Amino acid sequence: MSKSHSKIKHLLGTLYGSRQETNVDEVCVSLLNAIGLDGAGSEREVVDTRLWSESDIALITYGDSILCEDEKPLSVLHRFCLTHFSDCVSWVHILPFFPWTSDDGFSVLDYSTVNQALGDWDDIRAIGSDFKLMADLVLNHCSSRSVWFENFKQDVKPGAGFFFTATEAFDVSQVVRPRTSDLLQAVDTTSGTAKVWCTFSHDQIDFDFSNPEVLLEFTRIIRIYLDQGVRVFRLDAVAFTWKRSGTTCINLPEAHDLVRLLRALIELVQPDAIIITETNVPNIENLAYFGQRDEAHCIYNFALPPLLIHTLLEGDSSRMTRWLMSMPPAVLGTTYFNFLASHDGIGLRPVEGLLSTAELESMRDKLQANGALLSWRELPDGDKSIYEVNVSLVDALRCQEGGPTETLDRMVLAHAILLGLEGIPAIYLHSFLATPNDEQRVLHTGHNRAINRHQWDLKALSSKLSDPASEHSKCLERIKFLISIRRRQPAFHPNATQFTLNCGRAIFAFWRQSQDRRQSIFCLYNISALEASVPMASLNLTGGDSWTDLMTGEACLPDTQNLSMAPYQAIWLSNLDGEA
Repeated sequence: MSKSHSKIKHLLGTLYGSRQETNVDEVCVSLLNAIGLDGAGSEREVVDTRLWSESDIALITYGDSILCEDEKPLSVLHRFCLTHFSDCVSWVHILPFFPWTSDDGFSVLDYSTVNQALGDWDDIRAIGSDFKLMADLVLNHCSSRSVWFENFKQDVKPGAGFFFTATEAFDVSQVVRPRTSDLLQAVDTTSGTAKVWCTFSHDQIDFDFSNPEVLLEFTRIIRIYLDQGVRVFRLDAVAFTWKRSGTTCINLPEAHDLVRLLRALIELVQPDAIIITETNVPNIENLAYFGQRDEAHCIYNFALPPLLIHTLLEGDSSRMTRWLMSMPPAVLGTTYFNFLASHDGIGLRPVEGLLSTAELESMRDKLQANGALLSWRELPDGDKSIYEVNVSLVDALRCQEGGPTETLDRMVLAHAILLGLEGIPAIYLHSFLATPNDEQRVLHTGHNRAINRHQWDLKALSSKLSDPASEHSKCLERIKFLISIRRRQPAFHPNATQFTLNCGRAIFAFWRQSQDRRQSIFCLYNISALEASVPMASLNLTGGDSWTDLMTGEACLPDTQNLSMAPYQAIWLSNLDGEA
């Protein structure tokens, strides 16, 4: 038995060993064939590769966020990325680019083809040739109008047995999910009426991963993605993939086993591939997806967006400081995937226990005053709770009193914090561009999340970016300036040491040190609208070094009594000159 066969068989045993009708040996051989191994031991050895560095920055975007008449959107995106991001972005995450029926791509019709309205596999490979390509593996569900679901209803392969159904005996009273729609949907099949499971919507039918045929089908899909250049896999909604009667049906041990198994399969043929889990759950549950360095390489840092927005809106860093002190450093081979905004809203579940009810209500009120919408979820007792706030980042941080200049300063400060933290920074296209709320798109689609899914016309966007006075141009250039500094600093490696500093409510601060300990950077952020100062004694700068603010190039003498900071100013104080 080959090494790969043995490892995969062990992991399969944890998931399917109790199923009498499943022959684990046969499933193992099928999976290895599907992923591209023939059983002759041709797997590539998993080695300790350098999967990321301080120069890695991810761009998050839809394939059609920028449109140009008579040109395929993916081609437009590629051209735009080469023009504006080739010097500052290394990864491009293209949100689902497959044929779909709802949820802007997350109700997939066919995983093996590219949506013709966007382009084709040639366009995907072209982007992947210039940037590390990240794509979604939409594991939990697919479209109710997919061939697979039609086959399910007709009991025809492929599709027969692919979807989760609940009998009357299945206890759903403890189920936790982020929606208020009915969980179960009755559908007619050749065997009679079946109640299919719909975690998110009735157009998104949940798969049944207790059927190994589903796992085999997704292994074939992974092989297709790898062949088309995908190197970073975002496991969408993976926390919901396993169901058991009487449980919450989220974050069950089998969901973790599934992540472990998928990673093992991918690493056998592509050791430099990266797995990122998308689990918008309370912080402690999210951290569990690192496993024992055998599950996700990266986890989304879901608590960061709401905490940082709360910090800037309230002018109080105490909650951020307390949270950062509690965050364990990611061990080598894993790291955080830090972001401030994405195609979804600002989730509030990750700050359960981190922000008080009064703080949440205050943030909610301020965001609603800036045009935010609220999305709700149903609790097990039938009550409802806010699941996420829908708003563009620039409007979330919009300062009603200070005007556009102060709003832009807040945006830039927020990204200076993002770029300083331990982990890989990921920036949504609309954050780079300071895209405001798109209320018309909400009215047109009827979906709150559309507020932050604007589609730019390329000519209009180019005109704004060519105007140095526009908010869009200023935001893009100032964030790119920060990135240009970050990418040269070993102390900003995703796994470089990080210690949180306590410098009072107005100053959020932490210290980074490079893995070889040569470079230290003190990251200081005045998160308030007032001037503030930091006692230099609190930083404990070593007297033998010369300290320079990487932002301004100005020297800072360790014997200075206080370091004064303007409103929303960021300082990266380094003992090396930035070309370390």
